[in-house]
Amino acid sequence: MSIASIKFDNQAVLAELSREQLEKMARAGKAVNECQRVLDKASSNVVAQCLAHQGTFYEFDHYPSGDVYDGETHSQYYYHSHRPEGGEHGHFHAFLRAKGMPKGLKQIDYKGEATVPSGNDALAHLIAIAMNKPGQPISLFTVNRWVTDESFYTAQDTIAMLDSFKMDHTFPCLAVNQWITGLVGLFRPQIEALLLERDKTLKNWAALHMGIDIYEDRDLEVTSFLPINIGDQIAAVSQALETRQDNAPIKKSA
Repeated sequence: MSIASIKFDNQAVLAELSREQLEKMARAGKAVNECQRVLDKASSNVVAQCLAHQGTFYEFDHYPSGDVYDGETHSQYYYHSHRPEGGEHGHFHAFLRAKGMPKGLKQIDYKGEATVPSGNDALAHLIAIAMNKPGQPISLFTVNRWVTDESFYTAQDTIAMLDSFKMDHTFPCLAVNQWITGLVGLFRPQIEALLLERDKTLKNWAALHMGIDIYEDRDLEVTSFLPINIGDQIAAVSQALETRQDNAPIKKSA
């Protein structure tokens, strides 16, 4: 199933955020730019660093081998490729494992026949980041449960996990880990919207396919999608900050 880009009014969304939220996004944007700057000086990028010293690049294989995992925050990601359409070279999948999740969150009450990770093995897929050949992000998207074999949590519970995602070590490269951490922060509103749209897509799919285990339906892979641009997002956040006069959300006019 082909999923169209979600409707997202970035200017309106940013206008509703507090100064504190905007400043946090601005700091994330600076971190992303700094990571790209130092990698560019070495004629590299985040994708190249993940593929370095990994041998032949094969579709579907995870890079770097064994994934990247932070044992303190229990954040995880990997890069792979299998979607050449739309100028995509490959994409990152970002996760949070059970020990890093805020207390009180529970995975969905899955009644299908698939074996779903649970307990300390539980994990939530936060977002996928599509990259082009020059190593720049071009879109964000969410996926159905079967794609990443996650435990699956509601959009609201997954959103509650986003602040816990942090890659804070040097494998495979400190700049890559800081970049992916920063990107999740910079595009936080978009990720929230995509997760909410993911759940709507699944609900609508279930209504049209009665009796089918929608979480295992191979006809539904990508559940929401949105093109992104780092420069545009940083500029939009900066503009939103310039218009703020206090730390309270701006209320929309009637």
